[in-house]
Amino acid sequence: MRRNRNVKVVATLGPTSSSEQVIRRLFESGADVFRLNMSHGTHEEVKSIHKAIRGVELELGRPVGILADLQGPKLRIGVMKEEVVIEDGNDFQLVLKNITGDVKRVTLPHQEVFQVLKPDMILLLDDGKIRLKIVSVKPDVIKTLVIVGGVLSSNKGVNVPDVILPVSSLTKKDQKDLEFCLGLGVDWVALSFVQRAADITETKKIIGNRAWVMAKLEKPSALENLEKIISVSDGIMVARGDLGVELPIEQVPGLQKSITRAARRAGKPVVIATQMLESMIEAVSPTRAEISDVATAVFEGADAVMLSAESAIGTYPVAAVSMMDRVANSVEADPQYRSIIERDGTRPETTSADAITLAARQVAETIDAAAIICYTNSGSTGLRASRERPKVPIMVLTPSQDTARRMALAWGVHCVVTDDVHSFQEMVEHATVIADNECFAKFGDQVIITAGVPFGTPGNTNVLRIATIGSTYK
Repeated sequence: MRRNRNVKVVATLGPTSSSEQVIRRLFESGADVFRLNMSHGTHEEVKSIHKAIRGVELELGRPVGILADLQGPKLRIGVMKEEVVIEDGNDFQLVLKNITGDVKRVTLPHQEVFQVLKPDMILLLDDGKIRLKIVSVKPDVIKTLVIVGGVLSSNKGVNVPDVILPVSSLTKKDQKDLEFCLGLGVDWVALSFVQRAADITETKKIIGNRAWVMAKLEKPSALENLEKIISVSDGIMVARGDLGVELPIEQVPGLQKSITRAARRAGKPVVIATQMLESMIEAVSPTRAEISDVATAVFEGADAVMLSAESAIGTYPVAAVSMMDRVANSVEADPQYRSIIERDGTRPETTSADAITLAARQVAETIDAAAIICYTNSGSTGLRASRERPKVPIMVLTPSQDTARRMALAWGVHCVVTDDVHSFQEMVEHATVIADNECFAKFGDQVIITAGVPFGTPGNTNVLRIATIGSTYK
């Protein structure tokens, strides 16, 4: 099944979309990658969903990406005696001791937080609905002044925007979930609440080459280390929900653009996430503002747009995916689309692989080629081609099923799992036959082929060939 668009669609699976029948409908409606939210569901439930995805993949004969999203070190208050109203101007305490909370105080069971907080810092409770200003900090008590009050109940989240927390991005739960997901064979692992590049490198040491790692950008501290985080990550997710809690919400659109451009320059896939079609959790149609939000991400050249609750617990998961697909196709057909994404074009690195990839785009557009065809083992050649955002389709040929699944997230890439090649003649014949079979080109069309010699050498793209469909090469 060939998509007629470049941007990819990520759909989160959950209670309303966990059956193989619904997953197939989601894929047929436009979902390219499925997200498993490890904050919810048991391992057995996740295993069942994973099996259903692979069943759909096998039935349809197309590589399908699976993204496991780890919960991360989400800070939460303890148990409250009952739901209470915290009034503006009142004093409120967060204590290390395990108590039953009330209108005056509540447990914050995270000793590491007490070590780094200082007076005048801001604490946010319940996704920022309650705003506290720290008055004093002792080893076991944080005294605060309520700046913005509200209703508070048990186990609500705590955000600390003003400091880098001395916590690992991998909690004990995350470590168990990670090993479980790697055992299943997921393709991407999303690391939540990344603060520094070391969070990614430490996780990659555990994962090795078993999956690619995506950094979820949710904290202001991550933005201060953006370039370093991007350099060590395999992909980036703009998680606008927590960004909008810890930062002034009006800054998020500009940050989204900056992050997208930085990831594109580095050639790393970037996913725009959170509340894209939020109203479709309950309504069959989105708002005009939501459509504009999705369209903006596509115009910016993001690799993927993501559905969360809309497809996981929403009443209309298939309709939500279909809407994403329709918006993406409409934007990419817009006369302004090419000029907008090309304004943020990338500069190639001073390597033969980058030079060949840039030349492939230029030659393809000069001769009006039907497609650019990349041979790759590791996926690096396909990501380079994707980074160039060419006008012509990109077809990636790889002997690795893992690579094909991971590449399902990359802009404009259509992956085909095929046998490796061992000569120029085999390379050209193989590529042209598959381009014809996959409906990327017809008899007489020209295609651009890139590969590395010696064949099968990862990351060594150094050959560009123009070939004609139906011709014989010797």
